[in-house]
Amino acid sequence: MTSSKSSFNFRQVPPPAGAKDKPANAYARFIPREELDEFQAWTPGAFGDLGAAPGVHQTQPRPSLRPEPEPAPAPAAPPEPTAEQWAARIEEARAQGYSQGYRDGLEALDAAKRQFAQQVSAQMAQVVAAFDAQTAALDARLADTLVQTAVMLARQVVRSEIAQRPELIVQVAQDAVGAVILSARHLRLRLHPADLPLVEQGCADLLKARGVVLQADATLQPGGCVVESDLGQVDARIEARWAQAAAVLGQDTPLDSPERADDAAPAEEQPA
Repeated sequence: MTSSKSSFNFRQVPPPAGAKDKPANAYARFIPREELDEFQAWTPGAFGDLGAAPGVHQTQPRPSLRPEPEPAPAPAAPPEPTAEQWAARIEEARAQGYSQGYRDGLEALDAAKRQFAQQVSAQMAQVVAAFDAQTAALDARLADTLVQTAVMLARQVVRSEIAQRPELIVQVAQDAVGAVILSARHLRLRLHPADLPLVEQGCADLLKARGVVLQADATLQPGGCVVESDLGQVDARIEARWAQAAAVLGQDTPLDSPERADDAAPAEEQPA
């Protein structure tokens, strides 16, 4: 804002009553605008522009009485370690490295041992399982072979007994007739023609008491017989009794089966 000079004459204003007894004060009354020669509008944000405003008095900053702090001295560099200190540090680092390496090596060794033990255990379990399976199979084969051998020997014994002791048919006929209940009628005993005279002599009393009729039958093998009645029949043929005995041992080898080479004679030793 530009300053301007007033061209008006100032009017004298008498002082208020009682002002004569008080000392005069230059700022005791309101200064009219017309009495101001130069002025400038002031705003709070105009502090930075006071130096450039004409007619405005700028005050110098008041010097501070507090002494400024001195800058802190730079820290002194640590002294260089001596040769003994370097050697001690190297020895300490070497000991730490050795300790850590030894500990890591022990842990790795323990892990390798555990893994090896697990592998060996698994392999041994497989070997034991395979051995058990082979042993069980071998036992089964041995048992089967033993039973077959026993059956072969029994068959040879039966054949030999029938050929050498034909009188055994008498006991067979008595057992067969005794198995028929007493209420049965019309009993008929079929025998091989070669066994008929032996049964007539050995079982005469039993045959007469039960009223048994003897009949020769060439289809039957020596040593066997069949008893027939009105209530059924009793099969005492030698092959039937042999089949029952072989079935108990789990075999189905017939009595009249041909002999094998290994049954007739022991196996010859093979040359090494």
